[in-house]
Amino acid sequence: MSPLFLIVAIAIKLESKGPVIYVSKRVGQHFKLFDLIKFRTMATDADLRINQLKHLNQYASKEAEVESCPKCAALGEPCSPLLYSDGKEICESFYLHQKHEKANSPFMKFQNDPRVTKVGQFLRSTSIDELTQFINILKGDMSLVGNRPLPLYEAEQLMRDESAFRFMAPAGLTGLWQVTKRGKKGEMSAQERIDLDNEYARDFGFLYDLKLIIKTIPALFQQENV
Repeated sequence: MSPLFLIVAIAIKLESKGPVIYVSKRVGQHFKLFDLIKFRTMATDADLRINQLKHLNQYASKEAEVESCPKCAALGEPCSPLLYSDGKEICESFYLHQKHEKANSPFMKFQNDPRVTKVGQFLRSTSIDELTQFINILKGDMSLVGNRPLPLYEAEQLMRDESAFRFMAPAGLTGLWQVTKRGKKGEMSAQERIDLDNEYARDFGFLYDLKLIIKTIPALFQQENV
């Protein structure tokens, strides 16, 4: 892959100032901290701007897409005082739950992220930016298949309750949630992703990993990116 890496490095340098390689602290299996190696696809100040974009987080918006309160449905009547939000009637309990989920989603994903460069958009759409992670695999930081190693600001929110179980599995380049589509157009909520990570942590093994590798090939060409 060296010739490809050289071409990518030149393209990144020609478009924007800054390093070719982006090194990110990640949390892997058994909470091991390591440096994840990627081609830089964003502006050099991307990490500093993340707090400015939290309101655009797609995972947070997906949590808010559920339109009715499950407690109200079970009771057959409002479980708490009724409020009006965006012209719709909603119980206070569910309104506060949605507000909390929107502000505290553990994962970050932005559609049309303004921090991504033009070369970076191409690298991401083709997954070329991920190829440098074979270096991490050779070093033993992660595996070919596993749960995605998370940045510190995401991992710290999953260090409690059943969510932490996902760290019992190897960190991987591809995994179960990457090849699983949920909902419309492959959209996936934060809770669905946590559930899939935990499912993989329970079931991972050689044959299971081989199955996920095979599923990864068509997933590379799908329009919807989970």
